[in-house]
Amino acid sequence: MGEAIAQNRFAFSLSRQAATLTTPPPGALTLKMFPDATVQIFERAFGVSASARPGAREWIEALTRLEGSLNRCSRIKTHYYPSAAGECVWCKLAALSGFDMFPDNSSVGADIPSDTVGTEQAIREILAFQVPSVVAVLPPNPSPQATSQKLRDARQGTRGNAFLGLLMMGGAVAGIIMFPPVFYIWISLAIWGWTKFGERSVSPDPFRIAYSNADNRVQRELDNVLRSQGLSEVFKVRADLDAAIASYRDYDGALARELASMKANREARHLHAFLDGIPIRTANISGIGPAKTATLMSFGIETAADVEYDDILGISGFGEVMTRKLVAWRQAHEARFRYSLTPNAQDVADERALRSGFAAERAKLETTIRNGLGTLRNAKTTLASLSARAAGDSGLVLALKARAEAEADLRELGAPVPDSKVSIKMPTGAAKLNPYPRFLATPRTSKPSGPPQPKTSHAPIFNRTQPPPSPKAASSIPDCPNCGRTMVRRIARRGRNAGGQFWGCPSFPRCKGTRSI
Repeated sequence: MGEAIAQNRFAFSLSRQAATLTTPPPGALTLKMFPDATVQIFERAFGVSASARPGAREWIEALTRLEGSLNRCSRIKTHYYPSAAGECVWCKLAALSGFDMFPDNSSVGADIPSDTVGTEQAIREILAFQVPSVVAVLPPNPSPQATSQKLRDARQGTRGNAFLGLLMMGGAVAGIIMFPPVFYIWISLAIWGWTKFGERSVSPDPFRIAYSNADNRVQRELDNVLRSQGLSEVFKVRADLDAAIASYRDYDGALARELASMKANREARHLHAFLDGIPIRTANISGIGPAKTATLMSFGIETAADVEYDDILGISGFGEVMTRKLVAWRQAHEARFRYSLTPNAQDVADERALRSGFAAERAKLETTIRNGLGTLRNAKTTLASLSARAAGDSGLVLALKARAEAEADLRELGAPVPDSKVSIKMPTGAAKLNPYPRFLATPRTSKPSGPPQPKTSHAPIFNRTQPPPSPKAASSIPDCPNCGRTMVRRIARRGRNAGGQFWGCPSFPRCKGTRSI
């Protein structure tokens, strides 16, 4: 790929097709579908002459002309296509691939097929799946024939201490009788001898440590057996299914909460829709010409709804004065907003899109649950033979022997045996999440916006991102490919993909990392 770029092999080129020896990938749009002005600017941008490449202003002018010349599909209102194509290219691609890149979410109903009966039956079978107990898996503890060498050595050492202590006390008595003037030496020797004699009992502490180490070794060997049989992943699937089942059964409650939240934040959503319809390129602000407008749009600030004090101030070339001008421009439009309590088409479309998103997520959960059940079923044969495999594992058998020996030593000393901590560990499943979309009902949370601004009577601007869930609770949430931060769910605001969801970086507009959902 790097070599092709260095050689200026633009696969979509019409004028250099023979020279590039490349062709567009199957299913891609070609430049033949676009007006001549658009074709020329792309040819210059990816041509061999760097000096001929168009600047930002040329791109804005060319793409603005292209936007004005697009035709709207008569079948799907979110499909816009170049008039030179003659027909809707998105419908054609959807017919070939079975995937619509720009679906009309506002017209999609919530009647996505749902197999409630089959899913509930799968849930019952999943909940009946039990992880075997340690007692059932581990072979019985071997019975040691005698005490360990370590205990015998310890007892031998204590007998030597007792004998030495007796000798020292006897010597002290003899010394006092024969040489009484130095009685203090003999008293010290007697005390020392008594101390040695008192060390004739064996301390159980080293044997408790030995038992704990052996118990940890048994746990490691058991984990190795489970991992070698692929059961660690099976147990993880079982734990994750618990979270999926909890979310699936919370469907009605989650939908009711989001509908209530959507109604409570109706004014904020309408204000956002109003501001989102005012493009930044129509702003007539002194000092902000086409070049600075292009810079703003490159940072994702395209409409009045995107104008936030902190975001503007963080862009190179926009100081305090210019930032205040932009905020004042947004506030001037915000003051023109008139909230109406009368239900309108936007309310209907928002509720329909919310219900449709919930239904789609429920269908995904049903698929997850049924697929997970298949994994558990396939693991039953392995589980049935797990005890026999554990009994034949040499590492586990040796670990059990060491633990049994330490246990026997403790019992011989009359010391209590600690409880074993060996267990078949179930991975901690993802915390119970609400997987259902919140983007239609979540208002923008208040945040400092620089210097105090004149207050309006309207609710805060609508937020298009949902707060990130607990850290890595949802293993399905990706990291930003650019900066590595945990991404958040976003919704496209306009264009042919309006209403579509995608993963976006929380540092936007400073970081523009995105991923498809």
